[in-house]
Amino acid sequence: MTGEGPAWAEIGQPAAGRPAFLLALTHGAGGGPGSPDVLAVAAAAAPLGAWVARITQPYRVAGRRAPGTAARQDAAWVEVIVALRDLAGASLPLVQGGRSNGARVACRTAPAAGTRAVIALAFPLHPPGRPDRSRAGEMAAAGTDVLVINGDRDPFGVPASAPGTRVVVLAGESHALSRHPEEAGRAAGDWLREMLAGQPGGR
Repeated sequence: MTGEGPAWAEIGQPAAGRPAFLLALTHGAGGGPGSPDVLAVAAAAAPLGAWVARITQPYRVAGRRAPGTAARQDAAWVEVIVALRDLAGASLPLVQGGRSNGARVACRTAPAAGTRAVIALAFPLHPPGRPDRSRAGEMAAAGTDVLVINGDRDPFGVPASAPGTRVVVLAGESHALSRHPEEAGRAAGDWLREMLAGQPGGR
């Protein structure tokens, strides 16, 4: 339960042994946590010992497509993370991420949530046709390692690499990242292995 109403979390735990990290993933503005790219990242993280939570945010549980203000969405997200930490173990490293609007939330809330790293799928750098309205500042606000996975045909633009940020551009993919989602999973899995081995992606 959050201040914006209930959220849902679909949880997958490691088959054996203590989890290595908590991975919290969420959806785009009008979607759900079952999109092909989110599922591919979750599947890639599971063999690495991830305690995976695919989260439906409160506004979607309530049946709305618009997330509301960033402040309210972010506050609810942090409440979800606090609850997940209580379930998974507060000492587990946290990696959080999402696609599109969910990627923005993951970046904006990373400091407040105590996030070790962020996975940003189809980060919407700007509204289509409006490169003057860049959201690059939201990525920079994460203050930790960020993996960005975008398609080269994304009308929302493709973020540039920066210190601490690795950008993977998938050929032939649009904003949906749905043609070959396994490529997004492979990129996320490789990056997570580096992070777990103490070799962060650029920071």
